[in-house]
Amino acid sequence: MTAALFTPHTIKNVTFPNRIVMSPMCMYSCEARDGKATRFHYTHYTSRAVGKVGLIFTEAAAITMQGRISPEDLGIWSDDHIEGLSNIVNLSQEQGAKVGIQLAHAGRKAKVDGPILAPSPLPFDDKMKTPEEMTKDHIHDTITAFREGARRAKEAGFDVIELHAAHGYLINEFLSPLTNKRDDKYGGSRENRYNFLKETIESVKEVWDGPLFVRVSADEYHEEGNTIDDFIYFASEMKNQGVNLIDCSTGGVIPAKIDAYPGYQVTHAERIRGEANIATGAVGLITHPLQAEEIIQNERADLVFLARELLRNPYWPRTAAVELGAELKAPKQYERGWN
Repeated sequence: MTAALFTPHTIKNVTFPNRIVMSPMCMYSCEARDGKATRFHYTHYTSRAVGKVGLIFTEAAAITMQGRISPEDLGIWSDDHIEGLSNIVNLSQEQGAKVGIQLAHAGRKAKVDGPILAPSPLPFDDKMKTPEEMTKDHIHDTITAFREGARRAKEAGFDVIELHAAHGYLINEFLSPLTNKRDDKYGGSRENRYNFLKETIESVKEVWDGPLFVRVSADEYHEEGNTIDDFIYFASEMKNQGVNLIDCSTGGVIPAKIDAYPGYQVTHAERIRGEANIATGAVGLITHPLQAEEIIQNERADLVFLARELLRNPYWPRTAAVELGAELKAPKQYERGWN
């Protein structure tokens, strides 16, 4: 019997060779602080493709300079970034992987020089800057920047785009009542708080017709924050707009102590999948092959996102295949030691 983890999965026009995904992780490796990919990035991502990860996400790529999480992160705010990103894509696709990019704006959590922007002028904590409240022009320009980032991602050859609407960054800040205190069309009711993401999706889809994922923080760890029912509502709205998969993380909206245990976020992916009737990705301390197999076998999620485990072991898919008794074709250069 074929392990479910190693069955192909098709979303729109893209077929992933297996259900294993490398989650976006900041690498802090843009040495010139210009957002351009370096040799490290080429080695880092390609090695996971050699290791047979089905879908590889680059780290969050900033759609504006001022929206960077840190000055060392990848950028996609300029056409000058396309060449380096295209190199990552080509090198990884040559090894059989599909490649995705996460488009992001850090909002009030940006650690950069100069002013930072957010829906409301509320700092993340007492060590962070107080952001400027975004004007209607700021909002329009930022939504346009997401669209331009998607255009560049398409030109670079990416197979998937994911919008980063989690971990307390800008889109998440608009969604959450904890960080969005606006009294215009972008704040107040749940429906209004969705408008920024709604318009961003509409704008991105003007230039992108491939698979579109959105990462959310489906638990805000605060009694006055969004609940899982709110995220089921948001996911349903995203499905109606043509989003193909919800990547279900949690936290980061406000400082919070999180009881993280193996698979602690899987139930969020399971509920959103079942109640919003949309494909989901499960992420969060998924490290063991049997754990990943159980998630896919029991249809709790459609894809399994691994993060730190793939930093420890770029060839984790082989480890999983051996343990699950699944066939995984080795790169021909590695056949003598793979089997």
